[in-house]
Amino acid sequence: MKKRMTIMLAAVAVLFGGLYGFQTFKGIMIAKAIGAMANPPQTISTVVAATAAWRSNLTAVGSLRAVNGADLALQTAGIVQDIQFNSGDTVEAGQQLLQLVATDDVAKLQSLQATAENYAIVVKRDEEQIKFNAVSQATLDSDRANLKNAQALVTQQKAIVEQKTLKAPFAGRLGIRAVDLGQYLGAGTTIVTLQSLDPIFVDFYLPQQSLADIRIGQDVGIAVDAYPGERFTGQISAINAKVDSTSRNVQIRATLHNDATRLLPGMFAKVEIATGKPEQLVTLPLTAIVSNPYGDLVYVVDDLKDGEGKARQTFVKSKPAKGDRIAITDGIKPGETVVIAGQIKLRNGSPVKIDNSHVPVAEAAPNVVDQ
Repeated sequence: MKKRMTIMLAAVAVLFGGLYGFQTFKGIMIAKAIGAMANPPQTISTVVAATAAWRSNLTAVGSLRAVNGADLALQTAGIVQDIQFNSGDTVEAGQQLLQLVATDDVAKLQSLQATAENYAIVVKRDEEQIKFNAVSQATLDSDRANLKNAQALVTQQKAIVEQKTLKAPFAGRLGIRAVDLGQYLGAGTTIVTLQSLDPIFVDFYLPQQSLADIRIGQDVGIAVDAYPGERFTGQISAINAKVDSTSRNVQIRATLHNDATRLLPGMFAKVEIATGKPEQLVTLPLTAIVSNPYGDLVYVVDDLKDGEGKARQTFVKSKPAKGDRIAITDGIKPGETVVIAGQIKLRNGSPVKIDNSHVPVAEAAPNVVDQ
């Protein structure tokens, strides 16, 4: 009886021991599997940090403005008698563009001229007769005053007649005609716009701290959406004499040559001004920078072997970006492998696997190409 009891207890002990050992082994294997799954290699893209010539610049947005530009109108009302231009014409200063009906004004001018001529004859006769005391000095003085008054009325009426004629105040290109023959125009009605297009201004604003970096005659480059990939150059021609007290910005004006008249007033322009001297700095694609409350950082790949390694965080200092690239002044050395895509999945020490098969080109001055 005792023997059977002993055998049964031994069997139960072996059974429970086996179950305990199996559970322990299973726990160990599960822990290993979970540990392996918790931090698998993350696929990233990288570049090797290298130095390049880098020149700091100031950027702004501005608007193009004609050196001379005006919406032409007459200061008197009337009916259009003659139009002497076509939309889009190039005209010279003083060229006649439009004539209002002025028949009554011209007739009145002729009447006043006749009166003035008559007074001139009377004065001339008085001057001859006074030599023989045939007329008094008072008569001569009165006739001379009448002559001056008549001449003043003639000058006044000539001005009224001239107000019925529109002339180009300066040379330039006309816009689209806004009136027709026979139309009644009120005083001040816009007839056509006239713009002097060569040269042309670009007006923009910079913060007050940029004043130390700009000067009259400094080169300026601009780009406009109408001509993707093209760059137009000019020089700073004026700096405003005061800083805006609300925004603390100062207005700057640059002058550009516009021989082909491709740039038009009112266009939006992106302005870039190079400052300082070129420096040899480490440059990276802008996508390499990860911003957080403590500063900018990048991920560097260490222990690189067969396309795999470990990610390491490092804080960096940089200059303002230019296009798709940024210059690093501290934190990265030439030759280090830097992560430029996939950082969102990384933390310090994460294993990584490099795949650079789909890395876009990062340019300091990218061009927009229409598809």
